[in-house]
Amino acid sequence: MERSWNVFVGTFEHSLDDKGRVVLPVTYRNHLNGQRGYISQWDLCLGVWTEEGFQDVAQRLTQKIREGQAPQEAMRAFSSNAHEVSADSQGRITIPQRLREFAGLDRDAVLIGAIDRIEIWNPERWTDQSSAADHSLVKAVTALGL
Repeated sequence: MERSWNVFVGTFEHSLDDKGRVVLPVTYRNHLNGQRGYISQWDLCLGVWTEEGFQDVAQRLTQKIREGQAPQEAMRAFSSNAHEVSADSQGRITIPQRLREFAGLDRDAVLIGAIDRIEIWNPERWTDQSSAADHSLVKAVTALGL
């Protein structure tokens, strides 16, 4: 059975409230279909996946560990820091304190769609990352002839 993709795209700037909650844009909430999702550490930011997307990443990471291409500690960090999330009636999800600290989130956040996941970035980190990402896209498009 082929997996149906939820496609997350776009960039949104939001503030965290005093309880560490951030509003998910309506388009992102629609892709979660009112279901639970999972949030965990990812790169220099936080990743939010649908349940199916989270299982897919966990399976791929498990395979890389079995093949000796990733350390077991990677799975420990990914799974032990993961939390189940679901949007409340106002579209907010709560980001646990430990994950806010990892991502350097204080008051403001940038939420970006990364096709199969939502990424939540510290605004300064995102500014640095987005410049590098723009350059990487140009190189990839040119090299792949897209």
